[in-house]
Amino acid sequence: FFFHHTTVCAAPTILLLTKGTFYLLAATEPPYRMQKTPSGEVVIVPRNFKLLDELERSEKGLGDMSISYGLADSTDTMLTNWNGGIIGPPGTQHDGRFYQLSIKCTDKYPAEPPEVRFISRINMTCVDKNGKVLNSKVPALRNWNRNMGMEQVLIALRMEMCSDQNRRVRQPAEGLTY
Repeated sequence: FFFHHTTVCAAPTILLLTKGTFYLLAATEPPYRMQKTPSGEVVIVPRNFKLLDELERSEKGLGDMSISYGLADSTDTMLTNWNGGIIGPPGTQHDGRFYQLSIKCTDKYPAEPPEVRFISRINMTCVDKNGKVLNSKVPALRNWNRNMGMEQVLIALRMEMCSDQNRRVRQPAEGLTY
């Protein structure tokens, strides 16, 4: 194999080539996402590049307009703590409600899914009594892969609101929090 050291955005990176596969690694953070080059090589991009891309998409309002997400603290240089929001789908007990969520992208993100917790009180089969989203009960979290992101998680939670198990479940009074 071959190591090449370079500097990108003042952060040391290592490009690892092994049997036709390229890995782009930041020395201080784990890789986040695999992409293929036109010639078929696989490139893994650092965590913060992925999170900066997600931040830019959310700030520009790209994607599904029934969900929102952004940094909880603009001084969070590690891009760890995020706020999320979901507008309840029509034709359900969630219709017209806005649900606030807390999203934590640990240093293992996106190799592992973010930790998601509802701030707004909600009754759903995939949310425990403290507002924590149960990964095993949400397909996007249960089948997580590093190419997914916060947008897919929030969309999946909104889809769960429409499921037969959750669409008619009586909800706590609006405005209550965990």
